[in-house]
Amino acid sequence: MSPTRVLIAGGTGCLGSVVANGLHRRGVGVRVLSRGLAPDPGTIDPDVEVVRADVREPASLGSPMEGVDVVVCAVQGFMGPGGVTPQSVDRDGNIHLIEAAERVGADIVLVSVVGASPDSPMELMRAKYAAEERLRSSRPAWTILRPEAYTETWARLIESTAGSSHRPLVFGRGDNPITWVSVADVAALVERAVVDDTLRGRVLEICGPEAVTLTGLAEMIMAQHGWSGRPRHVPRPVLHVMANTVGLLKPDMARQARAALAMDELPTTDDTELRTEFPELPRTPASRVVAALQADRAT
Repeated sequence: MSPTRVLIAGGTGCLGSVVANGLHRRGVGVRVLSRGLAPDPGTIDPDVEVVRADVREPASLGSPMEGVDVVVCAVQGFMGPGGVTPQSVDRDGNIHLIEAAERVGADIVLVSVVGASPDSPMELMRAKYAAEERLRSSRPAWTILRPEAYTETWARLIESTAGSSHRPLVFGRGDNPITWVSVADVAALVERAVVDDTLRGRVLEICGPEAVTLTGLAEMIMAQHGWSGRPRHVPRPVLHVMANTVGLLKPDMARQARAALAMDELPTTDDTELRTEFPELPRTPASRVVAALQADRAT
């Protein structure tokens, strides 16, 4: 049975806004939860309901949950304004959402991350795993989605480091193949999980069809811009120093340094099983995402 009202936490973000629009076009009632951050102009359909609440503040979640059938947890605290952290958002914030959904009897679709585990070297993966564990022990019916790193997010991040030299900065060796996934591909799976209750109790991993190293992604960006030369690199020993010295004063920097160290070692994801089950899901190569981002800037 298709839900009549869906709450999307993180609905003003890159993934959440795409999911909100997609569900709205399906005729599903959509309520977007935001902690006050304004979405980019034109990213959310104007007649989608937007309510203000903060997943870090459980008391703020009561009213937004009224009349909700499914809660999509698409928040992230890896980076962003307002002092967010993986612990405060991806762990505690998601747990607050789970507990609020329990009170109203709503199903939950949790957007986690590939590699979520209690002993991961990345804070984000440990925090997501803690939320997954709380969800598994909760009363609501649930679906967990584990996407690979988003192509759009990392392409924009890498491009922002190019500076006047037009040579993007790659943290670490940057030689580990990663099957980056497009936000559009993940959004399609989230939509499917929301409207298809036969997927409850499932953990679904999704990645892209093209394995590309961080250095390769930086080279794609340079090629799209027509920039010459090679990407610059921050060596791993420097990242260790960043994480343990400067990072003590700037936790965001330490978090990014540790993430880069981990990404040099993480195994390459394969989602052949998912793609066989759902052949209709889009499969967007990283090269096409980078080209589309450049085309958007040119218009």
